[in-house]
Amino acid sequence: MPVLPSWLAEPLWVQFEALLPERPVYDPIHPLGCHRRRLPDRIVFDKLLQVLRFGCSYEAIADSASSATTIRSRRDEWIALGIFAQFKQIALDAYDRIVGLLLEDLAVDGCITKAPGGGELAGPSPVDRRKLGMKRSLLVEGYGIPLGRVLAAANRNDSPLLEPTFALLEELGPLPDDITVHLDAGYDSGKTRDLLASHHLTGEIARKGTKAPVQATQRWHIERTNAWHNAFTRLARCYERRAKVVEAFFDLADAIITVRNLIRRAWHTHRWDARPHRRR
Repeated sequence: MPVLPSWLAEPLWVQFEALLPERPVYDPIHPLGCHRRRLPDRIVFDKLLQVLRFGCSYEAIADSASSATTIRSRRDEWIALGIFAQFKQIALDAYDRIVGLLLEDLAVDGCITKAPGGGELAGPSPVDRRKLGMKRSLLVEGYGIPLGRVLAAANRNDSPLLEPTFALLEELGPLPDDITVHLDAGYDSGKTRDLLASHHLTGEIARKGTKAPVQATQRWHIERTNAWHNAFTRLARCYERRAKVVEAFFDLADAIITVRNLIRRAWHTHRWDARPHRRR
């Protein structure tokens, strides 16, 4: 499956545009009543998609259509308005309404990536000769749709990040009575089991010392989702220094993953005007 299919850009933009506030083409407070035209939001949105997908710098992606400064300032403007978080939540709600989230089976896992630019979320990586890296504690549902993540430095242990990851469940609304959380052997401890019990969750944890494939069960979904995230080069090799910018790019990636899977899975069950003739 392509990371960002060409046919997906337009559906993403239509929903993203609906979240943007209206802005005048010219600055109304300019003393002479004139000013440079405001750059269309669509151009900046496409540039951010390219930055996310290919991991290139803003200077490298800038051209006569948009400068690097404009891309950064518009990105920060949208972050301040909470547009990326809303975008991700709308995609998740649409998936739940049309396909349905499998909340009876959840999975949590940590993933370490590179962060050569340093910043608020960077720390020495224990698996990469103490080079700067970033860790994400990811929460997914039974099919692998990302529900949320907790970001931290690469040298943070997985276990302490488990509690703030479970706190993300409060944002999902009503939950099933019986929820099973699938975890790897890194979480095999009494502390983890006590934490699961305090949240009224059932844990299926791989045992230390036993080969993982025997007990992998439904954990392969989260491994696939981690691979989906790492296919966005900006997330696999992050040069952003501010945590809120990294979170915004993760929200954008989550929305892309969710909408992409929504269209592919709804192709079997729904009909719409622009429905492709074959499943992509």
